[in-house]
Order: sequence, then structure tokens, then C-alpha cells
Amino acid sequence: MCGILGSINFPLDLDKTRNLLRHRGPDEQSEYHESNVWFNHFRLSILDVAGGKQPMHRNDLVVIFNGELYNHKEVREKYNLQCSSNSDTETLLAAYEKYGTKALSFFDGMFAIALYDKRERKIVLARDRAGKKPLYIYKKNEEIVFASELRALQNIVKLELDKKSISSYFRFGFMYNQETPYSNVQELQGGHYAVIDTETASLEIKKWWSIDSFYATENNLDFQESMSQVDDILINSVQRRIDSSDLEVGSFLSGGIDSGLVTAIGAQIQPNIKTFTVTFNGQYDEAPLAKLVSNKYNTDHTEINIDFNDLESDIIKIITNYGEPYCDSSSIPSYYVSKAAKEHITVVLNGDGADELFGGYRRYVPFKHANFFNLSPSKKKLIEFLFKSLPTSNSKKSYYNYLYRLLDFARKDGPDLYLSASSDIFEGYQENLNADSISSNFIGDFERIVSSSNSSLKKIMELDFNTILFGDLLVKMDIATMAHSLEGRSPFMSKEMLEFAPTINDKFKINKKQTKFILRELGRKYMPAELIDQPKRGFEIPLKDWVNTNLKEVIFSYLDADCLSGEFVNRSFIERLKYKGDEFPQEKRAKMLWSLFSFEVWYRNLAKHA
Repeated sequence: MCGILGSINFPLDLDKTRNLLRHRGPDEQSEYHESNVWFNHFRLSILDVAGGKQPMHRNDLVVIFNGELYNHKEVREKYNLQCSSNSDTETLLAAYEKYGTKALSFFDGMFAIALYDKRERKIVLARDRAGKKPLYIYKKNEEIVFASELRALQNIVKLELDKKSISSYFRFGFMYNQETPYSNVQELQGGHYAVIDTETASLEIKKWWSIDSFYATENNLDFQESMSQVDDILINSVQRRIDSSDLEVGSFLSGGIDSGLVTAIGAQIQPNIKTFTVTFNGQYDEAPLAKLVSNKYNTDHTEINIDFNDLESDIIKIITNYGEPYCDSSSIPSYYVSKAAKEHITVVLNGDGADELFGGYRRYVPFKHANFFNLSPSKKKLIEFLFKSLPTSNSKKSYYNYLYRLLDFARKDGPDLYLSASSDIFEGYQENLNADSISSNFIGDFERIVSSSNSSLKKIMELDFNTILFGDLLVKMDIATMAHSLEGRSPFMSKEMLEFAPTINDKFKINKKQTKFILRELGRKYMPAELIDQPKRGFEIPLKDWVNTNLKEVIFSYLDADCLSGEFVNRSFIERLKYKGDEFPQEKRAKMLWSLFSFEVWYRNLAKHA
């Protein structure tokens, strides 16, 4: 895993830039310069330590590459590519030399690529299917700079705020898809590539992969055949992600199905695999469940206790790591568990993507049984009446809260319905936000997906894949791990799984009220019975307690009378949130305050000085 940085018509000095992405690539920093093109590479050596140095050259091609191509040896053999090293980077060069951008579709991997074709005087920037590895592009007039993280761009070029894009942050809790908080800066989306003419500085972006076509297809396999296919793909995916490392590979292990399956398969490939479970004071402790899997497969198990004693001193650093407004509070335990795991390993497997591909969220259950995107007006009115007759919910994990939220989003239409069912930050209080608080890009994507002939369940899952997985969850894992030079690998997000899982029959994913049904049934083959029917939990952090106790002072100090948040959220509403908390559902208030605080931390510590 690495960091990349490059430019056209904008000189880069490695002596000045070498520390910008050192955390992503602490082992080696190197550069390439020809004419008006500059490449900087920051390497974390994992595969072919001796032969994988970058920038790598092959005839007229030069590449810097962040990521891993897990099936690169298979690609070499299938397409008869001649290489002299074991490096996946050389495989990439050889494949591109022979097939051009078509070669992107050959690979199972996670990647952000910058490839310079000296003969054609063009640069190709590309990202993997889901966008696991980040890539940001700044373009103003004839100057172009690209980097693995926004923070690097902030230290190189003078950036200006894009307040229209920022407005949507308060609805999503993150920046939507290609949007960033800065003018002239965009994030290259997953499954896309950009072609830059180095002579004219023109930039054209094209899509090379999309999950949409796979959601539009349904295979004819029965349940057993589908489960067998998932099993085979997952075994192959875990095998590749262990084999594609010259360093020891570990696994994050919670008490859930996803990480349990990955760990069980990984332990059979790599005996005594190192596993890591998080424990901390809270309502749920999954350590005993995780220990059952560890004992069954005799893993080298470590329980990482997070006491959050250093949270007050660490919180600004954790938030600013993201380089842009980002308010997922589970980034906090993700940061600490990655820090602790790095003391033992450099590469770790995780279960990311399984919930979005196999129906792991409770909100998917009602969408399986009703088309909430097209309810009749009479049903909407009835739901509205029922919702308004209910008292507010304050217990996040209760069945009552589930019903309360269900009625809340079911009474709404369009993007408001989706945002209430998913991020649910300022939903219900939108009148206190800027009028244009929903991204126009999202509205277009929403309308395209919802207007398809797909089932209601497929629509909500496709929206989540393109929105929450890309903009929130993958960002969280990348930043949390790379902050500590730790590489996270996600077997559920392999090429084959991304292209098979969407085609599985809906009833194999949601069975009555049971989420992730097919994975739970597969789990019976691998895991102790006690784990199979456990609900999804995730990191349960006491956010509403934090905003009222140990983080209250710092949160309130950032949300002062001069806070920039007041340009996007009504200032009197912010004051009500701070001092009249009893007027709001407590979990909701905590989320709203946290999103405001996270934004202000980003602005004052990074953007204000960019």
C-alpha cells in the first residue's frame, strides 16, 4: 500500500513533499520528472520488496500505483504477459502496454493508478471498481495536481471553498461521490478513469465499470447453488489476499458473520493467523463471540481494549486525518484498533462490503417487503398520521426505535426518503439548513436508480453501494488504517463477488425478518452456532454521552458565534442544540452536534489555512 502524488505544469519538489504522504508509504519516497510531468511515490513495501520499486518504467510507460492486484499472476498467465519481477506493478504495466485501459477489467484488486504514456503524451488516472483506494484531482487552467489524500493537495496548491458542495455534507455526513469541499478539486469515482493530455492539459473522465448492470441482472441459481458460488468466490478471494503479500496477514475479528467467515477461511489457509477484536466499555461486547471463532480455529488472538482515555487529546487529529468534512463517529474506534493492530502486523483482512452486497442492515427488511419508493398517497397520509401520534424515540437499538425510523422515512418521498433511511443526521430539521442542501449529483443518481425496473430492495442496496459505501465506509477504513501504515484488505469486495452478489435473488438475502440470510446459512458451515443469528452491531460508541461530558467543552468551543457552520445551518438552531438539548431526541442531537463539530474541526485546522 502506498501514496501517490503527481502534477502537470506544476513543479513538485520531493524534499518539500516527502512528508505529506509518508504515513501511507513510510518505507521509501521517490520521484520522476520529465518535461512538465512530475510523479512522487510513497511506498509501503508488502509485495516483491526488492522488485516493486516505483516509479516503475516499461518502454514508454511510467507508473505510480497505490494498491494491490491480487490476481496479477493469473492475469500474466492468461494474457501471456512477459515480466521479470514478481511485482503486480509490472503486471499492470505489461497489461496496459498490450491492452490499454481495457486491462483495468482484468484485475481483482484495489488501486489508484497514475500511468504516463510518454509516446502519446498522456496520463491515465484510474480507480478500482468500488473506490477502495482514494484519488483526488485539482485542475485550474493548465495546472493539474493529483494525490491520494486531500491533505496533500491542501499543502501544495491554494484552494478555495466550494460552499455549494459543502451544503450537502450536512445531509450525508460526508462529501458525495466526486464532490469535494474545494473548488477545482474532484474525487475520481470508483470504476472511472481520467485521461489527461499533457500538452493541452485537457482532462476527460470515463466510466470503465459500474455495479448498475449487475443489479439489473438476476441469475437463475437456486439457494444451494448460490450459496456454493458465494463460498467458492470467498475462498478464492481470501486466498488471493493472503498469497499477495510477502508479509504476514492478520484479520479483524468481531462477533459478526462477515469477519467470522473471512477469519475462518483465512485460518485454514494460514494456520495460527493473528486475529484482533475490539473491546470497550459499552452496551455490547462482542469479544466473547469473537473468542468462539478464535478457539475453533486456534488463531493467535489479541483483544484490543479501547478505553478512550486519550480521546480528548486525539480527537482533532482523528478528524483532520480525513482532509475533508466527515462525521462518522465510528472512525474513532477504527483509528484506535488500527493503531493497536499495527503493533503486530502490516496487512489485515476485514469484512467490509458484505452488508451492502448481502443485505446486512435492518432497514433492508421493509424494503424487501414493500416498495417504499412508490407508495400511494393514501398510504403516505396514513403513515404520516401514525408517525405524528408516536412519542419520540431515544433508544438507538430498541425495536421501538426501529418502528419509529421506519415510519419516519416511509412517510417521505424522493431523496428525503433515502437520507432518512440511511444517514439520518438533520432529517426532520431540514428547514434549518441551506435550501440547496442536497447535491444535484445525488438527485440525478437517485432518480436514475429509482426509475429502474429493479426491486425496491435492489434499489436501496444499489444506492447504499454508490453512496454510503463509497463516500463513508471505505473512506473510514482507508484513512484509519493508512494513518498507521496498515493495509486493510476486503475479500467481500473482490472482482468476482462484486459482479455475482448483486445478481443473487432477493429472498436469499432477506428471508422474512432475517438479514444477510445466505451468509448466515453459509456461516453454519464454518462458525459456532451461537454466532449465526446475532444481530448486526458494529462499533457501539457512547456518542450522546461524549457530547454531554468529556467532549462537551471542546465541541461547544468550536461551535461559537463565529463558526462557519452558521453559514450552512441556522445559528439559532445551533444554539438550541447546544443549550436546549431536551427539545431533541438525544441520539439525534448527538449526531447533529457531531456533524457540526467535525465540520468546524476540518475548517479551522485545515481548510482555513489551505
